[in-house]
Amino acid sequence: MKKKTRWPLALDDAKAILRSVDLRCTAARIAVLQCLQASSCPMTPADIADTLADYGFDKSTIYRSLTELHDSGKVTRLDLGDSVRRFELLTEAGDGTSEHPHFMCVDCGEVVCMADFTVELRPSSTGSRPPGIVSEVLVRGHCDSCCS
Repeated sequence: MKKKTRWPLALDDAKAILRSVDLRCTAARIAVLQCLQASSCPMTPADIADTLADYGFDKSTIYRSLTELHDSGKVTRLDLGDSVRRFELLTEAGDGTSEHPHFMCVDCGEVVCMADFTVELRPSSTGSRPPGIVSEVLVRGHCDSCCS
């Protein structure tokens, strides 16, 4: 028998997140929030469904929960150009987008958060940044595993 995952996001905290955006506190939504919070990198719906498989959630329930959490602004969806959607839990202080850049290996497709890095976009001396633009930074390259 598999050992059940222990979630760092407390049940009361998950419920508070859901209530703050007027979503019902369903078991699936709570589990998805806890799963995303426990992950060190953005997760695909398939990754989340695999992680939560022992709890009896089907893939459509997981995807619907992710869509609702994304629409509420509590989860961001990363579209990194490889036709794979990945999701990440946002912090309370965020603006609805990921607060840090991500690295994607062009060989194996691994995506990792670059949480210790910040990127600042500044207008050049001849122009200014148009208002209303929200940017997401993706660094592509070769991971250590693929380089060796």
